[in-house]
Amino acid sequence: MVRKSGADGSARPVKPVSGVAERAKTSRHKDSLVRTAMRLFRRQGYAATGVQQIVTESAAPKGSVYYYFPEGKEALAAAAVMLAGEMVARELREIVESADNLDDVVNGYCQLMAGWMEEGGFASGCPIATTVLECAPHSDTVTQAGAAAFDQWTQTLADGFIRHGYRGVEALGLAQMLISAVEGALIVCRVAQNSQPLDNIAMRFTALTKKHESR
Repeated sequence: MVRKSGADGSARPVKPVSGVAERAKTSRHKDSLVRTAMRLFRRQGYAATGVQQIVTESAAPKGSVYYYFPEGKEALAAAAVMLAGEMVARELREIVESADNLDDVVNGYCQLMAGWMEEGGFASGCPIATTVLECAPHSDTVTQAGAAAFDQWTQTLADGFIRHGYRGVEALGLAQMLISAVEGALIVCRVAQNSQPLDNIAMRFTALTKKHESR
């Protein structure tokens, strides 16, 4: 073992770095599993996606799902919903913080979701809805993860409405209405194979808020 001199000049052992490398590898495997599950659940659905496919496509070691998620596929689904929820929330915060007006908030949200749909060739929907629709309410863990994600998105958008003149309760109601409209539009986008339904939501919602502002 390589040794270094201590402050008193005495030799002292250097701790091996193998443990750090092993922890980094472990973290990569777990993250890869969750991200792969998020992508496959979103595209194929929860029931149609097998654990073995997740392991294979994530390139994680065999048996790693049950190592990192002892409760199995359901716990992995909850982790995937949480990750997707956090990703959208982070993007929404950036949109809200950089928006000069309410139109920027609404258009930014709709464009974000339209971009994700277009990236996936309109074969995938909302990052969390497919999983939540299949698992809620009979899976407590997935239901709670979904509720937390929607709450986070709602609060972030409500903050955007508040920044541009709306009061708390009204801002919260508008944020919930916008999310509900967008979630429905994502289904129509997937069927229509274009983002026009989201463009319509943005146009109608900004018209609605302008009416409010002119009163």
